[in-house]
Amino acid sequence: MNALSVKDLHVKINESHILHGVTFEVPTNKVTALLGRNGVGKSTTLRTIMGFYEGSGSVELNGNQILGKQTHKIVQAGVAFVPEDREVFASLTVKENLSLAARGKNNDAAYKAIYDLFPELDTRAAQQAGSLSGGQQQMVAIARALLNKNEILLVDEPTKGLAPKLVTEVADVLAEVAKTTTMLLVEQNLALVKRVAQHVIVMDQGRVVYQGGPENLHNDAWVHQMLGVSGGHK
Repeated sequence: MNALSVKDLHVKINESHILHGVTFEVPTNKVTALLGRNGVGKSTTLRTIMGFYEGSGSVELNGNQILGKQTHKIVQAGVAFVPEDREVFASLTVKENLSLAARGKNNDAAYKAIYDLFPELDTRAAQQAGSLSGGQQQMVAIARALLNKNEILLVDEPTKGLAPKLVTEVADVLAEVAKTTTMLLVEQNLALVKRVAQHVIVMDQGRVVYQGGPENLHNDAWVHQMLGVSGGHK
């Protein structure tokens, strides 16, 4: 069964045709990695699913059409989003950032689960988010998305710009989250993708050019052809 089904998705931004009939499936209870060179439309795909951009075609969540709905309706339907540049509220505390995302009134159990996953956020709950390191801010962004019950989690380049030690910490968190959450992950770090993904989609020039298992990620020639990088390197 597929949690998300994208069919013939076209998107134009400022007269530029960005997505050209993008079609793929995201299996339920699995991590799907959306890969491709810079500028091929990966982030645009996620943002269109979230309702930030208008598009034509179809985006179904558990069989229900969400393309064309307002972003808050898509969130209420169970789609959570961790944006590329984290986008935490710098002047608010960690706890306040999380509170803004909470949709239910009684979230004690949800907060406990978050703090079990991110114990550092518990100790820094009263600290302004803008004073956190990049890795800590990424944890806030992921925690914010996980605070509610979701059907799918969209994560856009969670390790971008992070030091190697922090990349490992974020990878550990994503691996833990992946045990219980369907995920569509845009990520350039192939070591992380190999660790957590069970399904792979490759885009090129606004189109899907591959969809299948992750076994080809261990083939350096295939990775270089598809992604323009060496296997295992960013």
